[in-house]
Amino acid sequence: MSGLTHFDAEGHAHMVDVSEKAVTSRIATAEGYIKMQRETFDLITEGRAKKGDVVGVARLAGIMGAKKTPELIPLCHPLPVTKVTVDLTQDPELPGLRIEATVKTTGQTGVEMEALTAVSTCALTVYDMVKAVDKGMEIGGVRVILKDGGKSGRYEAT
Repeated sequence: MSGLTHFDAEGHAHMVDVSEKAVTSRIATAEGYIKMQRETFDLITEGRAKKGDVVGVARLAGIMGAKKTPELIPLCHPLPVTKVTVDLTQDPELPGLRIEATVKTTGQTGVEMEALTAVSTCALTVYDMVKAVDKGMEIGGVRVILKDGGKSGRYEAT
């Protein structure tokens, strides 16, 4: 289990001790998408969804998801999240919505999980709000595209 910090010497899961790590500014950005039928895309972009403003509600859900990450992912540390942005972009070619979330903190561990949770929660909320008209939506491409801060330094997806 060498290199996997969430396991002890016996292979049991545990929360990593970050008390000796330096407090640094940290940022992470994640992306993903939700693909749907053209009619569903038009319903959302034209503001005709029965449940209301799909994009606005999904953005708020993404922000809330980032803040609730340690309640959802068992070994995540509760962090003082200082900034969360969630952007949804219409992609008529997909058709669907592209989602990007950026999370910032000043702390002893990174915010990659918070950014990933924000994207996932946002996409799930879109699904929930329009599933009555399109049960075949596809959520995908969820990944970290930027991570910076801390001992491991900067990572950018190619």
